[in-house]
Formats: sequence, structure tokens, C-alpha cells
Amino acid sequence: MSASFPSTKPPFRVVRNDAPVGALAGAVVALGNFDGVHRGHRQVIAAAQARAQALSRPAAALTFEPHPRAFLRPSEPLFRLTETPDKLRLLAGTGLDGALLLTFDARLAALSAATFVEEVLVRRCRIAGAAIGSNFFFGKGRGGSPDFLASEAARLGFAIDIVAPVEHGGRLVSSGAIRAALEQGRVEEAADLLGFPWFVTATVLHGDKRGRTLGYPTANLKLDPGCSLAHGIYAVRVGLDGTRLDAVASFGRRPTFDNGAALLEVYIFDFAGDLYGRTIDVAFLGRIRDEMRFDSVTDLVRRMDEDSRQARAILARAAGAFPPLGTVAG
Repeated sequence: MSASFPSTKPPFRVVRNDAPVGALAGAVVALGNFDGVHRGHRQVIAAAQARAQALSRPAAALTFEPHPRAFLRPSEPLFRLTETPDKLRLLAGTGLDGALLLTFDARLAALSAATFVEEVLVRRCRIAGAAIGSNFFFGKGRGGSPDFLASEAARLGFAIDIVAPVEHGGRLVSSGAIRAALEQGRVEEAADLLGFPWFVTATVLHGDKRGRTLGYPTANLKLDPGCSLAHGIYAVRVGLDGTRLDAVASFGRRPTFDNGAALLEVYIFDFAGDLYGRTIDVAFLGRIRDEMRFDSVTDLVRRMDEDSRQARAILARAAGAFPPLGTVAG
């Protein structure tokens, strides 16, 4: 019989704006927006972790919220792959020691690249090193290139790692490519680029209870208005209080009934319980079909039966698949 011991690794800490840096002072930082925390982002994080281990320093992500594009171009909708809490949970799941989370506002946007390095990275965070993707830019007018950061590192005395773009399956990994896949409903392709199934987190709302009369009671979730996932029927896996539950979901406007606002409706297999007001994760593992209008409720229910059968088959082939989420302290 083997004994198990609790982890001695400190909890993942988030330091916001001007709060004391604390145990993350002197860290090696992975610098980026990290929307999605995809395979490319994870290479930057891995470089920071390797450098931190070599220097016996903590490793942290230095990132921004809201997404700089949303602040700089507010009239242009942005399909976020991960909202702030989920991004932090994914960063925690990489094994980083914490995150330095800066509010991207007018003040931060006005900082020159040189001022950002000197005031934020060096003076405030006292970084021992930084890792950056070769296509990431920072500072006013995107004046901070990776080469600029390398020159500042040499001048100011911290280590630097520049990480080349990552390809997977013959495709360049990027947040834009993942968004494009999801907009076409290609959730398997998105998962391949991410390295895990794409997911959303939302609170279960009261609906019109129509699903109960059809034999398919659903958990209803309202997603961010910027979500551009293709409408349709999906095989999904639900995360609830540490448990994983297989399900089938519809995302769309319910054309058979009302063509209303887009809603995610999740039917959890073999589950009985009250989920109203609970927050759940929904990971998308496969797409079954487009959203359709049916001439009768009987035709709809018959098709829902077939959707459920297909969803169970997809989920059986993807047994255990779920996003690698960590726990964020505080």
C-alpha cells in the first residue's frame, strides 16, 4: 500500500495591477494575451518555466484584461476563446506559480514599450527573465517587438527567451485560427489546435421548461454576445463540482419554436438534480448537425433521440477528454 502526500507547491496566485507582487517578485514571466492558452501559448509558458527552474525562481504569466483589441477597437466584436476566470484556470493548470494581471486601459495603452519594460517588468515586478512569442508586440503603438525586448534584457540584466510560432498538424497555431474553426462548428479542429476541448463556463438559468415536456430537460446557459460558435447540435462534456458528465447540447435560436436570442441548452445524460443558479463548464467534443426547423414536435423528438445516440458514441470515443483546469487561489 502506497502513501500519498499533499503537494508542497504553493497555490496559484493572481496579482492584479498595483497590488503587492509578493512571492511572484523576481519571477520569470511569460508575456502575452493568452486567449485560449493554446499550444503556442503553452510553448511560451514552458520556456518561462524552464528558465525559472534553471534560475531557481518562480514562473508566472504576465497578461492583460480586457483583451487589448477589445479596448482599442471597442466597436469591433471580439470572440473571446476564454473569459478572464477561465483563462486563469487554464494558466493555473499549466503548473505556473501565478499570474500578474494588468488592466488594459488608457493609462497602460499609453505606456511606451521602453517605459513598460522599465516601470512594470523591472521596477515593479523585478523579473529575472521573460519569455515571449516571436509574433507578440507590446507597448504604445505595438512598439515593443521581441527583438526590442531582447535588447532591453541585455541592457537591464534579465534573461530572455523568444519562442518561434508553433505548428501542429501542418497548421500554424493561433487564437485567430481557433476562432475561425469554431465559427464553422469545427470543434474537433479547434481542440486539435488548442490541445484540449474548447469550453465555456456559465450559470444555469431558468427557461421556459419546454424541454421537460419533450423528455429532454435542459440546463440553459446564456453565452457572451461575442461568442461566434456556429449554431448547431454538439456532443459535450459538463464539469460540475469536480465531476464530469456526458451530455448533448444545442446552441442556437430554437427555430422550431421561437427563433429567439441564442441560447446554449444542455441535456445531461442519466442525471437528475437541480442546477438552477449553478455554474458549470461545458466542453465541446464533437459536432452532430446544423440547427434545423422541424414541422412537428414528434419529428423534433425523434431527431433528438438520434442526436443523443450520436453524442454518446462521440463521447465514448473521447473518454476522459476535458480541459486541463487548475485552481486559482483567492
